[in-house]
Amino acid sequence: MRLGVLVPAGNPTIEPELYRMAPPGLTIHFARLDTLAGEPGGADGMERRTLGYLDSMPAATRSLAAVKPDTVALAHTAVSYLTGFTDEPALLDRLRALAGPHAFTAAGAIHAALRQLGTRRLALATPYPETISAAARTYWQAAGFEVVSHRRIDTANIYDETEETAYKLARTADIPAADTILISGTGLPTATIVARLEEDLGKPVVTSQAATLWQALTLLHVDEHVRGYGRLLTSASNPK
Repeated sequence: MRLGVLVPAGNPTIEPELYRMAPPGLTIHFARLDTLAGEPGGADGMERRTLGYLDSMPAATRSLAAVKPDTVALAHTAVSYLTGFTDEPALLDRLRALAGPHAFTAAGAIHAALRQLGTRRLALATPYPETISAAARTYWQAAGFEVVSHRRIDTANIYDETEETAYKLARTADIPAADTILISGTGLPTATIVARLEEDLGKPVVTSQAATLWQALTLLHVDEHVRGYGRLLTSASNPK
């Protein structure tokens, strides 16, 4: 099966992480969303740049169509946050009109993953400027989750951060009242820290990358074992 991924132009993280986590029954194919609004990954102008990626969806989905993907993911969580939870269906309709009926957003994948895990009280960890971080908090509250904790990092560029930064951010966000930790952002490296965090904290950890892969495997009924990257992907070995 083939997964197509629409990724922000400067994102160096999600490609190697998805390749690393993907089971043999899935191939992954990327197209880059172009924008001219500032430094990719930079905090300055991130809001304008994020929304600008939507303008390049038609060209990016056309380039993906040549490999005939079975589903396509819009792997940019922040664009859903700025669009807003109530307007997520319209964003999804726009995406599916371009990429086919099985296309999905990273935020939609996270939403489905949190429901799968039975999440009610969420600890949110974000690498965005305050405006997008606030939009993320509002998004998940509107989606029906209680955001009991929220921590963010001040970073000049998300693409310069490391897995250790993500690990420390998640540890800081965690409080006893939270039943799940969400590390948001497909540009923040997380692949090898999820299982470690779950062992250290004793609760599920969801990331944008893991949720995107989990949703693809579930939609495509890829019955492969995915071990070593947290509880969510372990459950993908028996997709419904």
